[in-house]
Amino acid sequence: MERASRFEILPAIDLRGGRVVRLRRGHFEHETAYSDDPAEMARGFAIAGARWIHVVDLDGARAGNPVQRESIRSILAAAGEGTRVEVAGGLRTIDAVTDVLAAGASRAVLGTAALANAALVGALVSTHGADRIAVAIDVRDGRAVGHGWMAGTAGVDAAIAIEALAGVGVTTFEVTAIERDGMLEGPDLGLYDRLVQLDAGAIIASGGITTLDDLRDLRAHGCAGAILGRALYEGRLDLAAAVGLAELGEAR
Repeated sequence: MERASRFEILPAIDLRGGRVVRLRRGHFEHETAYSDDPAEMARGFAIAGARWIHVVDLDGARAGNPVQRESIRSILAAAGEGTRVEVAGGLRTIDAVTDVLAAGASRAVLGTAALANAALVGALVSTHGADRIAVAIDVRDGRAVGHGWMAGTAGVDAAIAIEALAGVGVTTFEVTAIERDGMLEGPDLGLYDRLVQLDAGAIIASGGITTLDDLRDLRAHGCAGAILGRALYEGRLDLAAAVGLAELGEAR
């Protein structure tokens, strides 16, 4: 399988109540808090060489509209000019997306709204460009689900969702294997194989990524990047080393 031309490393900052947290398999009752200072976390990621930071407003994902605006503004300011920030969570209207991009985010990531209304996403791509709009495909049992990953959400087949959204101009899909998320058990390579082979857009992987070998495997399987969370916070994976690995791969 041909490798993606660029492999991006995106350290994640998940926000709940103004703190940096990680969930396990998306369960809010299985939360671990790592910092009360999201801006300082972003600053550290930028110093380590991250070209992107992935920010998720968990409260917004549950509420259906952005909640952590103040924390997001502080992250945008701290990241500096050399690190781009993408924001996800509760972005379900044109106004919400427009506001977060106007605040300085380089990319808005839609989930629930994209699954429910492909035309909305198509309109946003037309207005802002495909490079500023991405879609989160959060997968449980092969199906893309939204609504903050709440149990009982039926969802739609992930491949069908990606093909439909590619049809309205989406070129970047951030795919989370929910059952691997926060578990440090390695990525679901079978899932990414299936979705990369659609050739419908860039696939950025999330969930279970723990080692540099996991990153090598994802790139070899055709993914365009990886979102890193708990492995960074618990010292299992060094961000500077991950960024260096990705950049070395580009040079080959």
